[in-house]
Amino acid sequence: MIELEIQALALQREGLLVEVGRLAGTCGYTLVRQRLVQDPHGTLLSMVVRGSWFKKRTLRAALASCERLVSFELEPAVDGEPRPHFAATRRIDTDYTPPPAPPPEPVSAGAVETADADTPVVDKGDAPPSLPPAAAVDATTPESFEEFIVVRPRQPSPALPAEPAPEPFIDVPVLPADVPAVDQALAALEQDYPRIVPRLLALDRAVPAGAREASLQLAGQRVGAWLFAREYALDTGLGLGAALASIGVPALHAFAEIDQQGGRLHIRHSPLCAENDHSGCSFFGGFLEGLLGPAIAPGGLSIFPVCCRSFGADECVLAVSE
Repeated sequence: MIELEIQALALQREGLLVEVGRLAGTCGYTLVRQRLVQDPHGTLLSMVVRGSWFKKRTLRAALASCERLVSFELEPAVDGEPRPHFAATRRIDTDYTPPPAPPPEPVSAGAVETADADTPVVDKGDAPPSLPPAAAVDATTPESFEEFIVVRPRQPSPALPAEPAPEPFIDVPVLPADVPAVDQALAALEQDYPRIVPRLLALDRAVPAGAREASLQLAGQRVGAWLFAREYALDTGLGLGAALASIGVPALHAFAEIDQQGGRLHIRHSPLCAENDHSGCSFFGGFLEGLLGPAIAPGGLSIFPVCCRSFGADECVLAVSE
């Protein structure tokens, strides 16, 4: 297994995470983390996926066929070394001070410009009294004057505002689920269900950052298995589509608004998914595993988080397949 980082530039933000996540899932990759950043060039997508090294060429071909992407890069992800986005606007050094303007060059006072001989002579009247008679201008001869050149110093260009650099990824070490914390959060499940969201949020805050997703997934598996045993124990041997429509979607309505579109579940306004990369979709995935696993015909159940509103998407989307 290998982790790959997809960096892409697109002109439109809406639905970008869903489409790129679907392409990665089709190629057999699972989502690790993702981020959307708005840039003067467009929308910058950074997505880290995990899968087989031998499918890298297939993933690259799928990304190249995506018409929404202006350009993209696919490179191995390196822990602890966030890679700047290749299409991000580069910052401009605002401390630059232009060099001083050169001093004006001296101009000879002997430069004389002679008027065209065919220029009509204009009567200027009597010379001013202050001029001596010898300095009076002869109307029949060309006028003479001294030419002066004024050199203005060059003004420095105004400094351009600096563009904020995209925030780098912060790699958190992955930890196993905190089983005692999960047991404490679900201690009164029979009395509290379905009003268990406050307990899940408390579990989210109580465990270390690296154990958040695993702990929420374990809690979801236990709640789903408990609900199946209580209400759906006789519904076995179903196909995935039938189990998802008759069991999974109605059960998820206890937590959020759900819209099923084929094998995808769109979760709107998830109470567990806050902003700033604080996702709670692992609970919903574990909940479906515990709830649908005993109901469907023998076979594996794969749940892929396509996108999450905590990473900038409009809604959370889970892709469910066998």
